[in-house]
Amino acid sequence: MMNVVSLHAGRRLAYGQQQSGDRRQQASWELPRPSGDAVSGGDENTRFANLVLPHLGDAYSLARWLTGNRADAEDVVQDACLRAFRAIGNFAGGSGSARAWMLTIVRHSAYAWLRKNRPAAVVGVEDLETVETAQARPGDPDVETPETALISKTDGARLEAAIAGLPAPFRETLVLRDVQGLDYREIAEVIGVPMGTVMSRLARARRRLIATLGRSEA
Repeated sequence: MMNVVSLHAGRRLAYGQQQSGDRRQQASWELPRPSGDAVSGGDENTRFANLVLPHLGDAYSLARWLTGNRADAEDVVQDACLRAFRAIGNFAGGSGSARAWMLTIVRHSAYAWLRKNRPAAVVGVEDLETVETAQARPGDPDVETPETALISKTDGARLEAAIAGLPAPFRETLVLRDVQGLDYREIAEVIGVPMGTVMSRLARARRRLIATLGRSEA
């Protein structure tokens, strides 16, 4: 499988992941975690602790990739946590779908923040999909190609910079697939597009990534 993370010397791109000793305003997000794994009971604090808190690392990582800034990502996750807490009583899924649900909220919070604070950074999805339709290539984007060798020998800083330079819809698809390991169905749920569009975006994101890395090698 062509995965920009597994290909890069077997290391995850932990851009935005919480590190030990890294302060995140986490105290304002955390609620006492109850004993056991039960999600039932109707208590909103318990449901929040079981359904949302386990995914704060992924939530922060996605927010950091979308905003490109640590402090801005913290604001986005703070807002997403408040939204999740308010909506926790309406969440009907189990722990298996909680991550996709939380990342969907983070994505909406991030784009709302970007539209308000950095509108020029938001690429028009409608225009992008028109180009995708015209340039889509059939096939599985996870199939390995010779160009993936370029990714495997790229140092982490250059690879992260190249991913950060992708248009937002490409970047989020690549991050959700290759950094956070979501499958196509989960990505489609998070970003609200058909699975075919997910595959198209992923393939085009990887081609752009390889082209960017190739230019930097020249």
